[in-house]
Amino acid sequence: MPPSCFNCTLRADRLFCDMPGEALQAFDAIKSEAVMAKGTALFAEGRPARGVYILCDGRAKLSITSETGKRLMLRIAGPGEVLGLGATVSATPYEVTAELLDTSQVVFVKRKDLVKFLRDYRESCMMVVQMLSSDLHSAYERVRSIGLTRTRRPRLTRMRSVAS
Repeated sequence: MPPSCFNCTLRADRLFCDMPGEALQAFDAIKSEAVMAKGTALFAEGRPARGVYILCDGRAKLSITSETGKRLMLRIAGPGEVLGLGATVSATPYEVTAELLDTSQVVFVKRKDLVKFLRDYRESCMMVVQMLSSDLHSAYERVRSIGLTRTRRPRLTRMRSVAS
């Protein structure tokens, strides 16, 4: 029997883990938990989404591949984060590759089990909506940060040349 989320001391600090008792009990029944080695790829960009992964501890590098085959690290995910959620819910391929940076305790939930769980536990479904919305806003901020940084530098250079 895998350890229960009820016993996790960090549960209150993690949005998806802090579910009402009945939902948490149902979630315990559909998850599988494992300790995975550093360097393990949880999933790969472009592959069909089989389910979500939740980092109980440890970190994972999220990266994408450019058209030329160059790998670009997007960010580091930490404990409590749900990985592969957007692709799993929308039944599309994973958008990124997730690789463990540490030996980590990881929970996996199959797509069909997650979808049924979200239908049965609407409060948890709303938590997922909040997570997806937060992911989208974070992506907007990263794009804004990159786009504005690249745009501002040349303008400053041009302004200095005009002032000289």
